[in-house]
Amino acid sequence: MAQISTRSLFVVLATILVAISNAVPSNAADSRIVATTTFMDAKATYYGGNDASGTMNGGCGYANPFALGYGDQTVALSTALWNKGLTCGACFEIKCKISATAYAKKWCYPKAGSIKITATNLCPPGSHGGWCDPPKSHFDLAYAAFTRLANFQAGVIPIQYRRTPCRKNGGVKFSMNGNPYWHLVLVHNVAGGGNVHAMQIKGSRTGFMQMKQNWGQNWEAYCNLVGQSVTFKVTLGNGRTVTFWNAVASNWKFGQTYQTKYNF
Repeated sequence: MAQISTRSLFVVLATILVAISNAVPSNAADSRIVATTTFMDAKATYYGGNDASGTMNGGCGYANPFALGYGDQTVALSTALWNKGLTCGACFEIKCKISATAYAKKWCYPKAGSIKITATNLCPPGSHGGWCDPPKSHFDLAYAAFTRLANFQAGVIPIQYRRTPCRKNGGVKFSMNGNPYWHLVLVHNVAGGGNVHAMQIKGSRTGFMQMKQNWGQNWEAYCNLVGQSVTFKVTLGNGRTVTFWNAVASNWKFGQTYQTKYNF
């Protein structure tokens, strides 16, 4: 039987350690990867109705945020924060800036503290009388999120916001759509930084291929990977990259969602 050299064994062990370090459980998201030190000023309004039905089918491509686990603590971002959909999935901590004006003191709840929300939609320019127009940083909150901070009659409130790590249950999810020659993949349930900035796709019989953002968090690639297990290399906005080896088994089907065993 062939002998394994010490150097070869070291390389194998190092490779395993790198893989393990990348594949951290979602309930242990590394807060160091998202800057959380400085609050910045903005304004917030609300939309979607008290049942959040108006928040469905947003610009991030999540279709039904409830079904995907985002619930009603979500926000539509102004163009200044939207970054062409690359901020989708990012999490923010926001609080009412009660000291800003007498108006804020009247409508903001003094004991509300801060809440955490996820970006799931775009607030287009022209909305709410121009609050979402460039270059304004604006948060159009789901009604349920807004009313945790202030009385809905306020309409608009001064807030402070900062990025915060996303906490998710279970692994990253990939929803496979498209056709045999064009794959459209929605990536969601992403912990840590939350917002995907780049993706690569690989079949069990191909090398890695760069995917292109189609819209929101839908990523496309022109290839045929039917009958192959599929691997994804995902890079977040903070630069962290994790490879999800064989995330989708070879018997995968279009229209199905597949959950991995780990997260960021």
